[in-house]
Amino acid sequence: MKQRLLFLGPPGAGKGTQASLLANKYSLNHFSTGDLLREEVAANSELGQQASEIMNKGELVSDELVLSIVESRLIGIEKGWLLDGFPRNIVQATALRALLDKISQPLQAVILIRIQDSILIERLLSRGREDDNENVIKHRLEVYRNQTAPLIEHYSSQGILKVIDGNADIELVSSCIEKELCTSI
Repeated sequence: MKQRLLFLGPPGAGKGTQASLLANKYSLNHFSTGDLLREEVAANSELGQQASEIMNKGELVSDELVLSIVESRLIGIEKGWLLDGFPRNIVQATALRALLDKISQPLQAVILIRIQDSILIERLLSRGREDDNENVIKHRLEVYRNQTAPLIEHYSSQGILKVIDGNADIELVSSCIEKELCTSI
């Protein structure tokens, strides 16, 4: 099975849930940049305060900041890993590729979870997070389409993109992901 993975999809698509399930089952390191940033916010660090202001507007935290967090987590890892929430744009994808080349851990597969907007909005509103309200969610979806969606073509052209239907239940989505990762050698 592929062991250096990236999960793509709009907010609420189930990336975090599916990444956690896969990481637990196969003992992979799971790095969710959203969780890492929320930890900084909860700690009320200087970085967390900056991130909070940006996240509450539905904007994305700077590329440099996110890349430095990811780099600190990936260096020295011997077993597999998966990234959830990074990269979010072509600039970050280019920087990530340079980092992965530097540490000799190339990306093996990108899982794109596609899902309907109406389901996304319902899921996000039900989470009850402070930064989840309908206006912010709609803005996040717009930001995703403008900045993150171009990654679909970027990774597809590299032959490592696997598209999964995220409208199904958790178990079926998980099964489809595992099948793609085990058969796409």
